[in-house]
Amino acid sequence: MSTPLLAIEGLTAGYGGTPVLFGVDLAVPAGGALALMGRNGMGKTTTMRALMGLVPPRGGTLIFDGTSLRGLRPHRIARLGLGLVPEGRQIFPTLTVEENLVATAAPPRPGLAPWTLERVYALFPRLAERRRHFGNRISGGEQQMLAIGRALMTNPRLLILDEATEGLAPLIRAEIWRVLSVLKGEGLALIVIDKHVSALAGLCDQVAVMEKGRVVHAGLAADFAEDAGLVGRYLGV
Repeated sequence: MSTPLLAIEGLTAGYGGTPVLFGVDLAVPAGGALALMGRNGMGKTTTMRALMGLVPPRGGTLIFDGTSLRGLRPHRIARLGLGLVPEGRQIFPTLTVEENLVATAAPPRPGLAPWTLERVYALFPRLAERRRHFGNRISGGEQQMLAIGRALMTNPRLLILDEATEGLAPLIRAEIWRVLSVLKGEGLALIVIDKHVSALAGLCDQVAVMEKGRVVHAGLAADFAEDAGLVGRYLGV
């Protein structure tokens, strides 16, 4: 079996004196797509924040393309090739769309087609139309497109999306899923947190379900989506 692009083993982390993660194991192969699912408050975002160095891991290993991420600052982790689309988008409200994109631009990676303004605008034509608009003057759907474009401008090898389509209108959600399918088809590895089981199953190869800071189910995304019992057990309210 080939070595995964990302391997997380035994990850523990928390906030202050409160533990949140209890031995999380995840793996993503090069070009693969993992759906990370679970009810609210089960540790999904904390896992991604620990991966990106925004929450200090307390234990376990995080290996990306042979390099340990433990102890690295977020900007160094990003330079290694991990791009984050955070929950809530967190774009720069007083910068224009184009300034938001340029602000995170990083050099291209050998062997990969570089992400440029032109390429982002081709992926999201609406951003090209809004390129001179400030971040706080565009719609929520456009802000999510911008957050994805901003992450792509770092030229990542793995793109992480936390709540990829939360709060978006159906047409915008469909556009985001289309774009993610295009990116996967181009060989970009993905970790996607979202609540839309069928859409995730259509995009992702594997699924990991979290409950109370642990991975309680892992397997094929399509199989999980087709098992109403599993979906109800782990995602039902």
